[in-house]
Amino acid sequence: MKIAKLFLIMNLVFCPGVLFASELFHDDAKVIDGIDVHSASDVFADIYEKLDGVNWAGKNIDVAIEALEKINPKAHIASTGERAVLVWGDELIANYPYPESKDWQAYGEITTALVLKMREKDEQLRSLSQSSLYEVVVNALMSSIDQNGSYVYSRDAINDGDMRILTSIGFDGGRDFKSNFRITGVYKDSPADIAGIHEGDIISEVNGKRVASMSDADMGAVLSGYNSGTVKVKLLTPFGNRNVTLRRATVVLADADIIHRGKNETTDGILEIVVHKISDASVDIINEALNKYADVGGIVLDLRTAKGDDEKAAAKMAGLFMGAVPVMRISETAVDELEIVPGGDAITNAPVVVLISDNTSGTSEAIASAFYENKRGILIGTPTAGRSRIATLIDLKNGGVLELLNKSVKTGRGNIIDGRGVFPLVCLSNIRNTQQREAFFLNIINGEFNARDYNSDKNVDIKALRKACPNITNGEDEDNMATAVSTQILTNKTIYKNLMDL
Repeated sequence: MKIAKLFLIMNLVFCPGVLFASELFHDDAKVIDGIDVHSASDVFADIYEKLDGVNWAGKNIDVAIEALEKINPKAHIASTGERAVLVWGDELIANYPYPESKDWQAYGEITTALVLKMREKDEQLRSLSQSSLYEVVVNALMSSIDQNGSYVYSRDAINDGDMRILTSIGFDGGRDFKSNFRITGVYKDSPADIAGIHEGDIISEVNGKRVASMSDADMGAVLSGYNSGTVKVKLLTPFGNRNVTLRRATVVLADADIIHRGKNETTDGILEIVVHKISDASVDIINEALNKYADVGGIVLDLRTAKGDDEKAAAKMAGLFMGAVPVMRISETAVDELEIVPGGDAITNAPVVVLISDNTSGTSEAIASAFYENKRGILIGTPTAGRSRIATLIDLKNGGVLELLNKSVKTGRGNIIDGRGVFPLVCLSNIRNTQQREAFFLNIINGEFNARDYNSDKNVDIKALRKACPNITNGEDEDNMATAVSTQILTNKTIYKNLMDL
């Protein structure tokens, strides 16, 4: 079948007897199938021109048009220097003259024309708004050049809110006719926004439970509640299904939350720092908290849902705990690397436990590695995402942004994180009850904890390791285990020392 399709395409390319109009859009053609064709063509033209100015390690921007076929498995696109052909299954639906080199307006028009033809066949693609369509199309275009890149629609279109949301994960919504939860609005810069949740997305599961089987009261308690907490949802989107971890922001929506657990007979208090986003704002919040609670007995730095691509802010955050040490290395090519070292001294020497998970990504993975490499904190949780890249943001004329994750982040010692991840010393998913926890810590106290250094072992089987320390489905369960384990580590000096000395 594939050979037959290829034969059909090649015949159409080299024998262009079947042609569509060479002039793709007349000046008086404004809206076709709900799409402003001239506006869409201008956006795509701007994108091609901006992408052409980026170093893609020898890759040619011309290959991007063929990547449009990734929008739907039934689409097959072939191009030469003369023609671009679109076949849907076994049916020819478009055959256009190929644009001249660097004729960006022509590139934009042929992209719009191909997408319109695909919308005629794809009901889901046809249901998208113009801004959502840009996101799908540009993600496909860039997949052939930068698989980590994406299009970010203008944030001006997102609900502004008043930036004060009490213990919320940042979206509004309600049940649809199937009793799933459909999102009707996303608050700007909220945890949901940072996680890439959009209006129209559907939540089918929360903490491993089907939404259809949950009461409205249960849903309200999980999504809003009165305390900080982790919520794990299964998200159904027009671009596929994915699992998302969210952290409710407490009191005031911010890039980081501070929770102080007061002194008792075993500790001088524990400071819990929940980071939602690695930014200058979160650094300021943490700096203020560390100065306010200077005599704290231990610190839990929660990076389980921390996102970020600001290397300077990441360096500042790490520097608060460990001073002027190499935090990460940034590489744009296979040869050149830039070492990132914060300036100044640390402002706290309190023991630190760092919480990580599969949603710890970007520069937060480098921060976790810095704690590990400099013997400054103990990593607990589950393996990180292994998506340690920094974005280059390119503004578009329509107010959107191209986000190109073309800078790879390595650890301060030059070890690779991207595609690999950072591994915890203590795996939370293997300590599921009190009995297991007590036995685990007894082994540590007795010196029988035979830990392997997975982060420095370059030959470790990554898939096997992740399978041995799987993600935790229920956010509430993960919170309870994280609190119990981190508290026990920080309040028992023998346990902390034994783990740190490994």
